[in-house]
Amino acid sequence: MTAKKVLFINQEIVPYVPESELSHMGRYLPQSIQEKGYEIRTFMPKWGNINERRGQLHEVIRLSRMMLIIDETDHPLIIKVASIPATRIQVYFIDNDDYFTKRLMAEDENGVEYTDNGERAVFFARGVLETVKKLRWAPDIIHCQGWMSSIIPLYIKTAYHDEPSFANAKIVTSLFGNELKNGLGDNFKQCLEYKNVSAKLLETYNDNFDFVELSKLAVDYSDGVVEAARGINPDILNHVENSGLPLLRYSEGDDLAERYDEFYDRIFDTED
Repeated sequence: MTAKKVLFINQEIVPYVPESELSHMGRYLPQSIQEKGYEIRTFMPKWGNINERRGQLHEVIRLSRMMLIIDETDHPLIIKVASIPATRIQVYFIDNDDYFTKRLMAEDENGVEYTDNGERAVFFARGVLETVKKLRWAPDIIHCQGWMSSIIPLYIKTAYHDEPSFANAKIVTSLFGNELKNGLGDNFKQCLEYKNVSAKLLETYNDNFDFVELSKLAVDYSDGVVEAARGINPDILNHVENSGLPLLRYSEGDDLAERYDEFYDRIFDTED
């Protein structure tokens, strides 16, 4: 049995944000996989530095206005879409005034990381999953790229496990070297709690959740891992190797689509 549908959950995609290793993969991996015959959907945060007019973003009213409760506070979910020029790729943007519209990316104008980056990642994760449910679309593979998507595997395997859209999906996490420097906030574990995701489930993780701990959380609930760049933190790579999960090693070359295609099939054929 082969995978046919891939949900890409990206932290960055060019041309909406500046070129980087992560935004390059967010842009070109989905296209190359689509050209291999897969049906794809792709999501990213609507960072405040995205020019909505230039990118031709527009709100999708039928998918928007749901309220997500994060740490006992209601936050409205806004969904916008745009098409990447000269492609058949439509990007869904997760937006909220407090978390995204009025902010830049991980850091503010002075290069200081936002203290609630953890909360922002929780909102993004739940916003993506609730939107996919509304789309009534069931991916075979869910591919997460960037720390902002690191909570997705946990929720798929726990709080959303019985949802028809995700019941049979396999999760791939790509690791990059763009680390957060600071922790994710004192209340991060509390913000993660949702349905059957409880403090008890998270007690094996450090209370001081940082980038390494977040990456380990993503790996622990994934079905396969990609070393997508050079310079991955050795602690994280050691954690992957000790987990016994399928690992696609970093490689340069023009066979990107072929390697990922084979890896997806390998993951999708693996029994839980």
